[in-house]
Amino acid sequence: MPPTTPVDLPHWTVNEALLAAPGAAAILNRFGIDTCCGGTLTLAQAACSVGLAPDILVAALEHILRGAE
Repeated sequence: MPPTTPVDLPHWTVNEALLAAPGAAAILNRFGIDTCCGGTLTLAQAACSVGLAPDILVAALEHILRGAE
């Protein structure tokens, strides 16, 4: 189960984000984040792996994840 507060979002894994909101896949793919083999990375790690600041990824995901609640 993913953490429940937005502050924890950078610590969610890619897989947790995908489970929480299937629409997250489109955002992750847009940034070039691997949603298959990279699923165990935290969102912060995944963002850094593609040269993206984690806060940019978190901001992009926050609204779609809030809609899935």
